[in-house]
Amino acid sequence: MTAVPVPAPPRTTVRPPRADHRIPGLDGLRGLTALYVVVHHCWLLSFPGYPANTGPAWLGWLIHGRLAVVVFIVLSGFSLAISPARDAWRLGGTLRYVRRRARRILPAYWAALAASALIAAAVPSLPLSEPPTLRSMVVYGLLLQDTLAVPAPNGAFWSIAAEAGLYLAFPLLLLIRRRAGAMTVLAVVTVPVVAAGLLHPGLSTAARATGYTLELAPLFTLGVVAAGIVSAGHRTQRLPWLGLATLAAVPVSTLIALRGSAWTVAHYCWLDLAVGPAIALFLVALATCRPIRLVRLLNGGPLRALGGFSYSLYLVHMPIVALISTLIVAPHPGSRPAAFAMTAALAIPVCLTTARLFAAAFETPFQRYG
Repeated sequence: MTAVPVPAPPRTTVRPPRADHRIPGLDGLRGLTALYVVVHHCWLLSFPGYPANTGPAWLGWLIHGRLAVVVFIVLSGFSLAISPARDAWRLGGTLRYVRRRARRILPAYWAALAASALIAAAVPSLPLSEPPTLRSMVVYGLLLQDTLAVPAPNGAFWSIAAEAGLYLAFPLLLLIRRRAGAMTVLAVVTVPVVAAGLLHPGLSTAARATGYTLELAPLFTLGVVAAGIVSAGHRTQRLPWLGLATLAAVPVSTLIALRGSAWTVAHYCWLDLAVGPAIALFLVALATCRPIRLVRLLNGGPLRALGGFSYSLYLVHMPIVALISTLIVAPHPGSRPAAFAMTAALAIPVCLTTARLFAAAFETPFQRYG
């Protein structure tokens, strides 16, 4: 009896379920960076005279809060681009992306804006903030503070507008990356910033109220390009990325140490561009899970949990630090290092607790909905 061949069923391409594209260690890094910003503002209120370093030399590393924002910006571009990088740099729907970003940043931001405005109105002399006006609330509510200079109810909110502007540019950056490549998208974004810095030297300083979105765009784009490591070949992923990040960081960190804080603040635009590659290479190292001990440390439970509410921590910490410094620490004269120690000892736990509760109310529910 002759066997009758059974035709094979037609082949169908089934896309696997969408996996969680989170890179281990990124949340921990985000949490540590937000915590650094908190301690930076404790330092800032304890040692007046910024940008000069009037505190002990061994605390000089706390003066550079701007560099923490640089980490956030590169990390934002990197995190957003991980999923598109695994899907041939496709976004998966612009409207869907905009809705997810809006749910991610707006509810917590608006709640923090309202709380900050109430505190600034109740304590008009509070440092790092100004009593709100109708105009300032409209401008900040619409995230236009990087375009229109108005009194800030919360001094940390300048970077939120810049980041929101970069989020809007993200689909276009992906399109250029997909069609023209990594070098082209970097050039398209970076060349105008370099040209503006050369033609208008005043733009390189931090002594202005607006215009940071364009200045930070190359850093965001650098993070987007670096996310391509997730779809790179095995040989590329095995490169010593942490060593390369260290090599990139040494020259700029040495320059900052030698020239001092005042010079650094006056040249932030150029130093941001110089430190950006080191941060991007460090993120690539984390994405390739090497060194594994560092990844495990950053991905440990406490740091991962801290990263989970780092956005809320950034939003709510400024009024808390200012209130503690002004109302509790300042009325008790003493040495400035002692004032810093007391401010940090009181502010850090209060900020962490408040941010955790704030995130549970204004972040987590909207993330789950998303």
